Amino acid sequence: MPRGQNPEAYHKAARDLAYSFGTRHCRVFSGRRQAPPVRSGRLAWLLRRVDAIRFRDRPRHVWLVFIRRDPLTRIVAPLPVPARPDFTALPLGLREDLAVYCLRLLATHVLIGGATRMGKGSVIWSLLRALAAGIRSGLVRVWAIDPKGGMELSIGRPLFSRYVDDDWSRMADMLDDAVTRMRARQRLLRGKVRVHTPTVDEPLIVIVIDEIAALLAYLPDSDIRNRIAQSLGLLLSQGAGLGVLVVAATQDPRKEVVSVRDLFPTRIALGLTERGHVDLLLGDGARDRGALADQIPLSAKGVAYVLLDGQPEPARVRFSFIADDVIRDMAATFPAPPELAPEPVESPAAVKPTRSTGNGRHTYRPTPPRQAAPLLPPSLLNALDLNTTPNGGDPR
Repeated sequence: MPRGQNPEAYHKAARDLAYSFGTRHCRVFSGRRQAPPVRSGRLAWLLRRVDAIRFRDRPRHVWLVFIRRDPLTRIVAPLPVPARPDFTALPLGLREDLAVYCLRLLATHVLIGGATRMGKGSVIWSLLRALAAGIRSGLVRVWAIDPKGGMELSIGRPLFSRYVDDDWSRMADMLDDAVTRMRARQRLLRGKVRVHTPTVDEPLIVIVIDEIAALLAYLPDSDIRNRIAQSLGLLLSQGAGLGVLVVAATQDPRKEVVSVRDLFPTRIALGLTERGHVDLLLGDGARDRGALADQIPLSAKGVAYVLLDGQPEPARVRFSFIADDVIRDMAATFPAPPELAPEPVESPAAVKPTRSTGNGRHTYRPTPPRQAAPLLPPSLLNALDLNTTPNGGDPR
């Protein structure tokens, strides 16, 4: 770049640059896209010094990538299920450079934003497919909440250790139970480690919420809504390092709808309806840096913009499409073992007996007040009686 310029000028002119070079898309990168290779062998020390010069930081260099053919127009087939999930790199789809996109789930929460029918289910089911082997072995426990009545998640019910889709009170109880387990794990790990390591005895708990806005903004019962908001606030602020993670999807990322939006470190932006929603979801300036999520067509379901480690510009990826038959087969092949702590069963409240007149109508009968006990013993009362005298004379 000439002196006096910065990468923001190229980000804003990306579309003009693309059409000037006869392409549809131009991606601007302010840092080198390739990381230095890992060297080994006798000459590794020499090659590392050469790489230190080749891959040194160059603030005045920008890389312009012109996309002649979009590699993400084709549907991505389901990826193979890992034999043991790597929570630092779960394969979920393909990037536009045809590399496998891997999500880091360990010690983070994930917020998925996208309009209706833009592929939020592809992200959720791709994540569950990457965790399937851990679900079957008990290394991962998935608790699912589907406020839409089970229209999205009920098809994979065997994958979930706990599942609720039709009772607001049980949804709040599930989140309260997650807070309780988080507190117990906190007391167990305090002073020992800073990040929880999943084991079969202390598994990774992943809470999947298909539409979080229904719980935080549109739930009719204000008391249950406040309970849910408080539990989610505690889980999102303290549960990442303790292995109690939240993966939530929403159609509207506004703060007044998703009040806990800022507590999600990892965010995925699918096709959105408004350009302002891009910055709300991915952060200020994300759209100017190339995250054109509001321009994703309806035919490109599952295409999203994500932030990668060490790269300020959002990356464009496409998540794998998981058909219904694949979900059923996955649920039958990788069922979750029974939950050790079963779901709490609500006992019916005791009904007080009511009095009836016999004609089907209830009559209110007040309880007669108790007779007040005398404050003085009988001997003193006789001595102080003013109405009678011992000799039958006039009262004293």
